Amino acid sequence: MAGVMPATTNALAGIDTTALRMTAPAPATAAPQPMQAKARAQAEDFEAVFLNSMLQQMYAGLEGDGPFGGSAGVGVWRSFLTDQYARSMVKAGGIGIADHVYRTLLSQQEAAAR
Repeated sequence: MAGVMPATTNALAGIDTTALRMTAPAPATAAPQPMQAKARAQAEDFEAVFLNSMLQQMYAGLEGDGPFGGSAGVGVWRSFLTDQYARSMVKAGGIGIADHVYRTLLSQQEAAAR
């Protein structure tokens, strides 16, 4: 019976063995990956809030001509607009605040772990 595989080989054919591979443990001083991802997300959120505040000041004295033309809807629409501008700026690399906040968060976590 050439071409017939033993039953034990067939049983393992559909199993993903990537989780079984041996990996080196992370150094004790390095923060776990989920902590780093969370710290990065928090740093980017902080930069987005800062940029949103700066962008809102840019529109402070403008009344608006469009469909909302100076009504109460302009403020709501502009708040959404500036929030999206800020988030887009952060995704494009931001102005560097997130990088500093991220490094500070990691150094504080490392200091607290000692």
